[in-house]
Amino acid sequence: MNSILNIASSVKASEYDFEFSICTLVTRKEEYNEMLQSFVDKGFSTTDCEYLFIDNSTSCTFDAYQGLNIFLQQAKGKYIIICHQDILVHDHDRTHLEKCIQEIKERDKNWAILANAGGINLKWIGTNLTQGNGNVIKEKFLPLRTKTVDENFIIVKSSANLALSSDLSGFHLYGTDLCIIADILGYNAYIIDFNLTHKSDGNADKSFYSLKKALIKKYNYALRSRFMCTTITRFYISGNWFTAIIYDTQFIKFFVKQYYKFFKTKKSYHLKKSD
Repeated sequence: MNSILNIASSVKASEYDFEFSICTLVTRKEEYNEMLQSFVDKGFSTTDCEYLFIDNSTSCTFDAYQGLNIFLQQAKGKYIIICHQDILVHDHDRTHLEKCIQEIKERDKNWAILANAGGINLKWIGTNLTQGNGNVIKEKFLPLRTKTVDENFIIVKSSANLALSSDLSGFHLYGTDLCIIADILGYNAYIIDFNLTHKSDGNADKSFYSLKKALIKKYNYALRSRFMCTTITRFYISGNWFTAIIYDTQFIKFFVKQYYKFFKTKKSYHLKKSD
C-alpha cells in the first residue's frame, strides 16, 4: 500500500516536448511546403514546434478520421494544430495565438478546441479568416463559444485526450465529430481571432452528404435514450427530462427487466465466432 501511495504522490503535471504540433494530411507537397514556411516565418520555429504530416500525395494512405487520430495520439506538442495544406499564416503570428490561448485559459479551464470558423447555433455562423480571393471575413465578437469548427485550422489541447470516431471515415465533418466528443467529455470549443488565408471555400460534394448522413446515423444511435445497469443499480438516461423521470420509476424498470428475462437472454450477448 505504501508503494502505491508513493507512486500516486509523485505524479506531476505532464510536460511536453514541443509547444505546438502542426499536423497536416498532404496531397500536394509544394502547397504543404508553402504552408509550412508561412508558419515558420510567423514564429513557429522547428526548434520548439514539430511538423507532422501524412503523405497522401500518390495514394490515400489514411483518410481524415484515421490520420488525425494518429496525430492526436502521437503528437508531442502541448497544443496540436490540425490544419489543411492550403492555408497561409500571415496577419497574425505565434505571439498573437499564444495570447488568444491564454485568454481562453483564464476564462474557461474546460476548453479543448479553438478554431477560426464554426457554427455557433442554427442561426449564427462565426468566421474569422481571409478567403483565397482576398476577401477578409472579420467576426466582430470574439472569442465565441461554438458548437462546431471548420476543418481548415483547429487547435486541440493535448491534455484533453480527444479522439475522432473510429466508425466514421472520409474527409468531411471531422471538426463536428471532434466537437461533439469534446462536449460529451465536458469540454468547450471556441472561435478565436487568428486570421489566416484559406485558399479553398470548401467542397460539399457527394461524399460530404454521404458522410453527413453517416454522422447523423451514428449520433442518433450513440445519444439514444437507454436503460443502464451496473452491478449495484439500475437507471434510465435520456435527453428528454420528462421521459427520464417516467422511465426511471421502479414500475417501468420492472417490466423492462421482464422483457430481457424472457426475450433477451444473457446468452444473446455472447461474443460470436467470426466467419
